[in-house]
Amino acid sequence: MLRFVTSRLIAMVLTIWAVSFVAFAIIQLPPGDYLTTYMATLAANGDRVDPAAIEALRRQYGFGEPYLVQYWKWVSGIVLRGDFGQSFEWKAPVTTLIWGRLGNSILLEGLAVIVMWLVALPIGIYAAVRKYSLGDYLATIGGFIGLAIPNFFFALILMYLSFVWFGETIGGLFSPGMENARWSLERIWDFASHAWAPILVLSTAGTAELIRILRANLLDELKKPYVTTARAKGLSETRAILKYPVRVALNPLVSTIGWLLPALVSSSVIVSVVLNLPTAGPLLLRSLTSQDMYLAGAIIMLLGILTVIGTLISDLILAWIDPRIRYGSR
Repeated sequence: MLRFVTSRLIAMVLTIWAVSFVAFAIIQLPPGDYLTTYMATLAANGDRVDPAAIEALRRQYGFGEPYLVQYWKWVSGIVLRGDFGQSFEWKAPVTTLIWGRLGNSILLEGLAVIVMWLVALPIGIYAAVRKYSLGDYLATIGGFIGLAIPNFFFALILMYLSFVWFGETIGGLFSPGMENARWSLERIWDFASHAWAPILVLSTAGTAELIRILRANLLDELKKPYVTTARAKGLSETRAILKYPVRVALNPLVSTIGWLLPALVSSSVIVSVVLNLPTAGPLLLRSLTSQDMYLAGAIIMLLGILTVIGTLISDLILAWIDPRIRYGSR
């Protein structure tokens, strides 16, 4: 197991480096740079563009330097000093801008993942064991509806129903007086009273997908001879199903943990805009449109780190629930 974890950690470091290099390159692919966007904004507002000032900013930000020089300055600052650079648009350190929003994203999406698994596991198992029953049909219909409705549209429906029926809005994660308050029982309750809506919206489609995958995998496993043998040897129905078929059917689900969090972050951009959520998604969208390369690069790199950490976790869980993977890695 130690050898298995060591090989995964080495692969993590190389993957994070590759993600940072490619992300920094992709951000610079569109023509122009942040100053080009800045000048276009000034011209659109009717303001005068001073070429001397723009040239001074270009030298200050190092836009005229080769790509590798810019990348080295950025990545060496991260590794040696934990400095992700300065945001051009916000005129503030990137770390100051992203940590709070990224923390909100991880908390929100993490709770959404927990809800997805808590709901999908029992429903998926029931739908497979009670195939073609009323519960199975209801789970199938609910799964198709959950997959068909876009998250942002579901958010709009919830906002409309909440305002029409209860006279309250469900935007944001905190009440106005609680946004910058210290964490306390009152702030936790305020967060819970606001967070249920985005958690419900973000987890709906993922829950529906997990239910369908688990049901299909478990139906295949229940047909195999080892399940018949377990029943013939007198194992109870619950133990015969949960001990072996469910563990095997969980493999494809566990393997998705690696990309689940980043996928939720990226898919929640529009939902965050609709519900006015202070998360990393809208900040990433704005930094990409304004070509704020250090801010965009930092968020993409941190999403890549989340991906490789999630992949490591999924590998460890797979090795734990399936001995074939653990012994096959030797």
